[in-house]
Amino acid sequence: MKVGDFSRGGEGRAGEPVKALDHDMAPEAVLVPFGVLEVTRGAVPVHQPWFLFGHSRQTSDFLADGLDLWWGERKAAHPGVTRLHVELDNGPEIGSSRTQFLGRMVAFVDRHRVTVELAYLPPYHGKYNPIERCWGVLERHWNGALLSSVADVLRWAGSMTWRGLRPIIRETTAVYERGVRLTKAAFRPIAERLARSITLPKWSLTMRPKEPGG
Repeated sequence: MKVGDFSRGGEGRAGEPVKALDHDMAPEAVLVPFGVLEVTRGAVPVHQPWFLFGHSRQTSDFLADGLDLWWGERKAAHPGVTRLHVELDNGPEIGSSRTQFLGRMVAFVDRHRVTVELAYLPPYHGKYNPIERCWGVLERHWNGALLSSVADVLRWAGSMTWRGLRPIIRETTAVYERGVRLTKAAFRPIAERLARSITLPKWSLTMRPKEPGG
């Protein structure tokens, strides 16, 4: 997303009209958003949004780092959890055949000692992913405002609510390179760690932590 005094088609909440630019040729910054909608089942389900805004590129490593940062922060809020069910689209950076992303996820399960199931939604089914609806609420929330600076973006993102909860907001200035992938030889031991669904191998796969000494 481009940061600056740009019009995004929303409606202002102030009494006076908001003056905005109708072209975005020279943005103050360009941010890459990543989000996790943390759904905790129980008698009273909790839906906690967690947003990360990056300053570089949307790559496999950016998204894997986002998941790692999220769980590193939030696992203390969920003691005893040993399995994560992650619903996501089949985008090019996180697809079920993306070697770099899958390698990073295998490292994730070994480091955090949790089993991870990746459940991919087919194309054009994003509406069934709750995080997409959460992004929609954020768009409606800030569309009438000028996001003139990175600070404005973070402040507005943190002031929205989703089912009564405000998002946890994080920012990263790490630099990411596109096109990073594993060779066939390097990916071979990673592939052996992927338990793919028999009936839906492209859309569902599970990774378990390596046994001690394994």
